[in-house]
Amino acid sequence: MRLLTTNLTFKEVQPKLKELVDTLFKIVPAGVGAKGFVKVSKQEFKGVVEQGSKWCIENGYGWNEDLKRTEGYGRIDWADASKISDKAISRGINQIGTLGSGNHYLEIQRVDEKNIVDKELAKKFGIFPEQIVIMVHCGSRGFGHQIATDYLQTFDKVMQKYNIKIRDRELSCAPFNTNEGQDYYKGMACAANMAFVNRQVILHRIREGFEKVFKKSPEELEMNLVYDVAHNIAKLEEHKVDGKKKKLIVHRKGSTRAFPPEHPELDKLYQEIGQPVIIGGSMETGSFLLVGTQKAEDTFFTTCHGSGRTMSRTQARHEVRGEKLLQDMNKKGIYVRSVSMSGLAEEAGVAYKDINEVVKTVELAGISKPVVGLRPIGNVKG
Repeated sequence: MRLLTTNLTFKEVQPKLKELVDTLFKIVPAGVGAKGFVKVSKQEFKGVVEQGSKWCIENGYGWNEDLKRTEGYGRIDWADASKISDKAISRGINQIGTLGSGNHYLEIQRVDEKNIVDKELAKKFGIFPEQIVIMVHCGSRGFGHQIATDYLQTFDKVMQKYNIKIRDRELSCAPFNTNEGQDYYKGMACAANMAFVNRQVILHRIREGFEKVFKKSPEELEMNLVYDVAHNIAKLEEHKVDGKKKKLIVHRKGSTRAFPPEHPELDKLYQEIGQPVIIGGSMETGSFLLVGTQKAEDTFFTTCHGSGRTMSRTQARHEVRGEKLLQDMNKKGIYVRSVSMSGLAEEAGVAYKDINEVVKTVELAGISKPVVGLRPIGNVKG
């Protein structure tokens, strides 16, 4: 998840909303098999997935400041491209700067004053009433999927060696400190770095799109990254267990990191306020920006990463017509461009839990603190 602010207001953007969404739909490829504009050789791609966002900045796809505002500065440094297959490389090499499908999106959002929960924190993030912000949700595309597929097959073969029995093949695994376990850990880091790179290049394209439509530079439009935070990732971290510090593998699947103020892994930008937490809702109902808390120590500094579904994709396709949903959203003032009508139907608001209830839950649990709710006005979907 990635959130970007601007100095534009809803009043300034509304007349150009259709042009803006159409422009972003054109320059940020979306959907299954979408190919990006960044061209690299196989050898260069290996460097990309080892260096992460640093590669983007060195190649003109972003600002130095973006790195400070990205989890782990946009790079997991134990990534090792020798641990990924040629098939994974062939699936990822043309997908840098692409949105993909499913619940991935690029969304233009409006800050309603009534949705600002903590005015002081919002101000520190550069957020103000009637502001336009942009949110992106996407990952490592087919590259990460292939790495997972490759290692499921590897683990299938070695579980007998380690006397591991499972109930579901999707849970195939190997002990962390074995060669196979470490190979996967390093390969997965490559996928995470590809995801950072992908979102960074998309950010670069968003800046270009806004510049084209509003005839002002991204610097003039103050298009600053708030944060980029990963989900669906495993990392070795230090946490307290029964009062003692221990090194643990924290696997945040369907969840996201929520570090508190003064956490050593945060850049000084966030030492005082805590790590920004971005929680996606649905394209009809909106999303939230929160911050991590000390109480999140109870959950290994972890919170939810989105609303969560109330119905399967298949059920949503049966109950919702994409074309009708498109019309209904337009009537609500949300302009959408989608590669697929069936894909759009899968992401209808009714298919998701109420984002306000979800955020209230994590707030009551004390594991993250809401700052502002963000309402969609434009959306690019795969």
